[in-house]
Amino acid sequence: MNEDKTMQFMQLAMKYLPEAKQKFDEAGIEVSVEMLQPFMSLFTKVMNEAYELGKQDALHNEE
Repeated sequence: MNEDKTMQFMQLAMKYLPEAKQKFDEAGIEVSVEMLQPFMSLFTKVMNEAYELGKQDALHNEE
């Protein structure tokens, strides 16, 4: 996956980070940016796979 897509995915994650932090706070879970890094990597993997599935689906529908 190219770096542009990865950057877009990270921007999406950062967009929703305050909401996620609020949910963690409400649950009594203290979270730092350092603690979230492994989850951000996982998020990027999921988004890459979802992107590829969508791309394949779009190509299939063009036929």
